[in-house]
Amino acid sequence: MDERFVTAVEAIYQAAPNPALWPEALQAMADCFDDVGAVLLWHRDDGSFGAIASPSLAEAQKDYIANGWSLRDTRSIRAIEKSYWVHSDTVCDHDVISEQEMDEDPFYRDFLARYGLKWCAAVGVSPDPQVAAGVSIQRVSGKPAYGAAEIDMLGRLGRHVESALRLSLRLLDAELVKDSLGEAFNRVNIGIFVLDSLSRVIFSNLAGRDLAGLSVVDARLLAPSGAEQKALQAAIAASLRATVPEGATPPKPILIHRDNSRTLVVYVMPASNAPDPRQAFLTHARAIVLAIDPDADAPADPAVVRDLLGLTLGEARIAALVGHGMAPKDAAGRLGVTEETARTVLKRVFSKVGVSRQSELSTLLSKLVLR
Repeated sequence: MDERFVTAVEAIYQAAPNPALWPEALQAMADCFDDVGAVLLWHRDDGSFGAIASPSLAEAQKDYIANGWSLRDTRSIRAIEKSYWVHSDTVCDHDVISEQEMDEDPFYRDFLARYGLKWCAAVGVSPDPQVAAGVSIQRVSGKPAYGAAEIDMLGRLGRHVESALRLSLRLLDAELVKDSLGEAFNRVNIGIFVLDSLSRVIFSNLAGRDLAGLSVVDARLLAPSGAEQKALQAAIAASLRATVPEGATPPKPILIHRDNSRTLVVYVMPASNAPDPRQAFLTHARAIVLAIDPDADAPADPAVVRDLLGLTLGEARIAALVGHGMAPKDAAGRLGVTEETARTVLKRVFSKVGVSRQSELSTLLSKLVLR
């Protein structure tokens, strides 16, 4: 495995409990491609958004927001207009614009050229059902466009970003970054369990202690059934063996089925130490387990649907909404795509998962993730 890829993944997980480290993590991602830098953007369903740039792109990102270039970003506008994110998890310039158009387009000619930039490759991630996020890598004009192998590597890095953001964005949302980390964890509304190298729980937050479906007995994290416990132990063991999980792709979520409650979704990620006094209690941490208790009345988490059914993230977003009972037209409006696009994607989802109508999709999702 490429040493720079390993370094980038380690930096991503260091940033999970310490959002202040995301600029360095983004730069480590860009270094995998020998590129200038990277930008992390997220957008919530309430209309709010946020952005973090690697240090090398801080000035350009400030210009991008302050001077209205975000409204004239041709590649972003076209990716949305063409519903590209519904069909694929990654996008690059050549997917939405020709090189001749780039030479004439003000965004490329006047903005990107000012900073010596031209090419971009981006990956979408889903750290939360109410949040859409993405990372874009920026490349100088003198290098060639991104190739298939590079796009594949970005896709794999994106899954690690998604995993880490499940914790980072909650810390940022609650403005907890000035608290001690233990206090911050206690104020986050998901279960957090910190494990040492022997799989012992050395910290659990208040939400974790009150959570139905997982328990701590003799410092061991336990699931209610034998099969679920086996899956949990396997995921923890994989995180403890190395900072970068086997195959360089985070494992699928572990689903904990509970009586009279929605399925609990559990993720396990490696814990990487970073020099930060707020993280002193993580000195012996080697894995962090996140347990997310879904809203009983909300659609399934698109990331979970994607992982369980083998869909793209865009397909999973539509499947989650339609499977929850929303009409395709309404799902299209929620996602900002045309009804025709939503129906086309839905047909592809039906074909992939082996159903033929909306009611069957609803039954499948209920059986897997909603019960």
